[in-house]
Amino acid sequence: MQDNIVPISIVKELEDSYLSYAMSVIISRAIPDVRDGFKPVHRRILYAMSRAGYDAGKPYKKAARIVGDVMGKYHPHGDAAIYDSLVRMAQDFSLLLPLIDGQGNFGSIDGDPPASMRYTEARLQKVSHFLLNDI
Repeated sequence: MQDNIVPISIVKELEDSYLSYAMSVIISRAIPDVRDGFKPVHRRILYAMSRAGYDAGKPYKKAARIVGDVMGKYHPHGDAAIYDSLVRMAQDFSLLLPLIDGQGNFGSIDGDPPASMRYTEARLQKVSHFLLNDI
């Protein structure tokens, strides 16, 4: 049993482990995927909205409801990150083709913040369905 124990410096192990974890986070979450340009939170929002039937042409749904669905089912990392991503996908000045059709105050190009999620509503844009075919 003693032959299998290898002494390792705890400082060295922590450095290596943290570096591996940090690189994993950067690769899998922070940098958009080269295939479609989405981060995981973007994919999860679009997927959740599609599954719930919040399609173009249907009534708008409260953003708080959408954020709750995404956080509860697919992305348990806090509502602020989810809502910020949803807002960005609805801003016509942030994306060439907005993926979400937002109703309410979603901020301005001058830096004004969006309204709270309880005051805004959203649904998918028609163009989003083309992207969802591959998700």
